[in-house]
Amino acid sequence: MMRIILLVITNFAVMAVLFVTMNVLAALFGINMSRGSMSGMLFMALLFGFGGSFISLLMSKWMAKRSMGVQIIEQPSNNQERWLVETVRRQAEKVGIGMPEVGIFYSSSPNAFATGANKNNALVAVSQGLLESMTPDEVEAVLGHEIGHIANGDMITQTLLQGVLNTFVFFFARVIGMLIDSFFRSSNEENSGMGIGYFIGSMIAEILLGFLATMIVMWFSRYREFRADEAGATLASKQKMIAALRRLQKAHEVEQLPGEMAAFGISGGLSSSLGRLFMTHPPLEERIAALQNAA
Repeated sequence: MMRIILLVITNFAVMAVLFVTMNVLAALFGINMSRGSMSGMLFMALLFGFGGSFISLLMSKWMAKRSMGVQIIEQPSNNQERWLVETVRRQAEKVGIGMPEVGIFYSSSPNAFATGANKNNALVAVSQGLLESMTPDEVEAVLGHEIGHIANGDMITQTLLQGVLNTFVFFFARVIGMLIDSFFRSSNEENSGMGIGYFIGSMIAEILLGFLATMIVMWFSRYREFRADEAGATLASKQKMIAALRRLQKAHEVEQLPGEMAAFGISGGLSSSLGRLFMTHPPLEERIAALQNAA
């Protein structure tokens, strides 16, 4: 229910802000924004903004299985696989979600991720390196962390956030392009269609606004990692979750998960040269300190 309410509110907010912006620009700059053209621009912004995000969400499990080479445990073939499935089943029942698919992917680095279109149709996958380098207690905490992502609705929330930001980037980049184009055009060219200023201006604006949007998405990704750690501490124990994070600290080189999977991994990899603003995960020492200070 809350996911539907959030979707309605975010769409309403986008519509309201765009409506105000269109009227302010028309009043202040005298730009000819006819109702038809602006309606079309708004429709395209919403279509591309939310359409791309939701298509990505619906394809997330399919993409994860193929890009990461995840082998789904249909019928456990050994004690380790049976333990994995039963641990995920127990944790899923505890938080009240449907049983996720459970899989293993080959990577020498310790990592795990969760993805899926909704809480009752998700996937939890762990790397072979994680199973080999962690104790069962630590793996249990990692699984709890990933179940926490699912139970908290992180996948759908990120999709909504990304859809809103995509819409704003698409729309305002073109508004900026129109402003730049109108500034360089003479009065006798006013009705001759968009010029080169519009296309260059909107392209540059889309790149710059895209960076700002990415910073917001990464901030949310870091924020939700603390919540997922709390879930891992609840489903396993605080000591097990801290031990798992400390184990990750000892890994000298963590293989970066590709694309969207990085945001839902347990470690997120090492910080890049772009700095903290573009990190999907907080530093491990901050996550450990947050758990130690939690009541």
